[in-house]
Amino acid sequence: MSQEMNDQITRVGPEAPAGKVLRQYWQPAALSDELMGVRPVVPVKLLGEELVLFRDETGNLGLIGRHCPHRGADLAYGRLEDNGLRCPFHGWHFDCSGQCVEQPGEPEGSRMHEKIKAVSYPVREVNGIIWAYMGAGDPPPFAQFDCFRAPDTHVFAFKGLWECNWLQAMEVGIDPAHASFLHRFLQDEDPADSYGKQFRDKAGNTEIPMTKLLRDYPRPEITVDETDYGLKLTALRHLDDGRTHVRVTNQIFPQAICIPMSREMTITQWHVPVDDETCYWFSMFTSFGAPVDKVKMRDQRLEEHRLPDYAPLKNARNNYGYDVEEQGKLTYTGMGLDINVHDQWAVESMGRIQDRTQEHLGKTDVGIIKYRRMLRSAIAAMEAGEREALKMQNGGTEAIRGPLSNDAIAPDDNWVAASEAADLERRGQCNWDASV
Repeated sequence: MSQEMNDQITRVGPEAPAGKVLRQYWQPAALSDELMGVRPVVPVKLLGEELVLFRDETGNLGLIGRHCPHRGADLAYGRLEDNGLRCPFHGWHFDCSGQCVEQPGEPEGSRMHEKIKAVSYPVREVNGIIWAYMGAGDPPPFAQFDCFRAPDTHVFAFKGLWECNWLQAMEVGIDPAHASFLHRFLQDEDPADSYGKQFRDKAGNTEIPMTKLLRDYPRPEITVDETDYGLKLTALRHLDDGRTHVRVTNQIFPQAICIPMSREMTITQWHVPVDDETCYWFSMFTSFGAPVDKVKMRDQRLEEHRLPDYAPLKNARNNYGYDVEEQGKLTYTGMGLDINVHDQWAVESMGRIQDRTQEHLGKTDVGIIKYRRMLRSAIAAMEAGEREALKMQNGGTEAIRGPLSNDAIAPDDNWVAASEAADLERRGQCNWDASV
């Protein structure tokens, strides 16, 4: 890849080619949890733009420019009052739309405030995440993905900070082969203790721990199909007894993935640029069974992250907790049992923006290759003024459901039917409408 092309698909500023594409989609801006305090105001940096998110006294949300249009003071320290945010510098007051509604220091009767409006973006709150639309025109509708259709009781949302570009963060999720190595456990835990943990359940309807299956069968056969929402990736691991393990994951355009976490849950995860060199992952854990134990799942993740910035406790500054003895006896990386740390090391160790002029893709990188072509096509469409050519921008988005995302065991060569049957069985037992 040329350096010019690498810049084209990674940079996220308002005039950057990829940045223009990302702005056509709803972006996770913050967790609802971040506005649960006494003062529901939080600074947000999203796609390189400095913003402030707040909830007023009536419950309405506002996402406006962080710097006051008067003389640039930081509105993240604003006074939350009178159904808006007031700058402490001169008292200028802004409502949720960014409109200045009062300038108490200006002459009596002044109407100057009517002409002052801060940058602002539409926001929407869905299942624990506050979403922002930063593009031109009307925001697109939300697809009926499982994470949006499920009741709040069955979805848990969390996020984490990674010090790298959004694209390499997303690409690790469309690489089915890496799980057999990066997430290899040299010892298998009891699957009964797998709640809230990825790759710790049993494989399909077998008694085989997923950790063992991934370790024993490191050469998946990977197929990638383009869909109306992005890509469907199928990884087949052919077992010695004649059966096939089928793992279906998805790329949701432009920067999300949907993957199976266990037989009960899926993870839908967005990789959201803070700027060109930093990103957050926002995950929605969706349960097809019992309501999510949000307290347990939050506590599990707060063991690995600090607040308020949700930065991981293990990072490059402490070598990701690397332990040489652990690498020899317990994990392939020597970096603990949390696979998020493994992924974090992989994508951050590439550099803030991966130098793709030096990479050599293999056959198992078929998902990454197809995704980059899809992104470049979207960039070309935006440059041609053809927004409707982008995924989920041309009508019918509300009819998109699912997507299928699971692990299954095929007793014969008909692995497509086996995977679909396992998905329908899970959905049929669900106590919310998970039909497809």
